[in-house]
Amino acid sequence: MWTADITDIPTGEGWLYLAAVEDLYSRKIVGWSMSDRIDSRLVVAALEVAIQRELPGEGVVAHSNRGEQYAREHYAGSLAETCRHVLHEPERKLMGQRADGFFFATLKKERVHLERYQARSAARHGLFEYIEVFYNRVRRHSSLGSQSALQFEQAA
Repeated sequence: MWTADITDIPTGEGWLYLAAVEDLYSRKIVGWSMSDRIDSRLVVAALEVAIQRELPGEGVVAHSNRGEQYAREHYAGSLAETCRHVLHEPERKLMGQRADGFFFATLKKERVHLERYQARSAARHGLFEYIEVFYNRVRRHSSLGSQSALQFEQAA
């Protein structure tokens, strides 16, 4: 199951918005995108990256919050066109699982609150480093037996 959400990152130039898609099984961020605008293009781009990278099989569930970016026709249309095998369930109750928020809370605690980004480009670089170099490859998750997402996937 994938979960998707958006957060905002303060910079000296204004907000930078980060949309991320997390695989709840491995805790890996499978897709993400950034923009200075919070719209459906932002969330569609993150989902498209996830699909291109992971090539999910039939029946993968993409859970998202009920925010307007996920409710727009652009997002639903992109799902219907490019990922017929991904089920979008914005209102599904995830019993016993954190649907969203864990990654963003961790990101903000471990990176964003420790930095003062003067420019959006600096924030983009810092977020890329955190997600691709640290979070997916190095950061250990107690829910994965103290393994990184990459180690967990390789062992599976």
